[in-house]
Amino acid sequence: MANMGFLVPTGGGEDIPLKKNRIVVGRRETCDVVLRFPNVSGQHCRLTLEQGYWFIKDLDSRNGTKVNGYRVTRKRLDPGVIISIAKHQYEVRYDPELLGASGPPPADDDQIEIALRSSLMERAGMDKSKKDDGQAEGN
Repeated sequence: MANMGFLVPTGGGEDIPLKKNRIVVGRRETCDVVLRFPNVSGQHCRLTLEQGYWFIKDLDSRNGTKVNGYRVTRKRLDPGVIISIAKHQYEVRYDPELLGASGPPPADDDQIEIALRSSLMERAGMDKSKKDDGQAEGN
């Protein structure tokens, strides 16, 4: 299978090629990418290729998965971001166009969560940004 990008260790070391559209990363030998560090969970996270973009999903790991320093559950990985698997950092390198992306990137899960949260707040009548235009009642 053709190479679909790389995880490049920020502290040096060999690049990790992304060769499948679904990759499990962890300490177990059965993982697609094995990271032999005690602070990496057996099955730590999963990388999936969707519409030409890589996404990462934490698999309830003990030490977490971060993107650009922020802990995530699931997130789109734009080219050049830094992911942290436990405390091990990698730059994500790939070209979305070469992987079939066209048009704007797919929605990121944090964008979807914000939209859902604000929609629920509106329906519950709790959205303070939709207040009246500041006119006092009875005037």
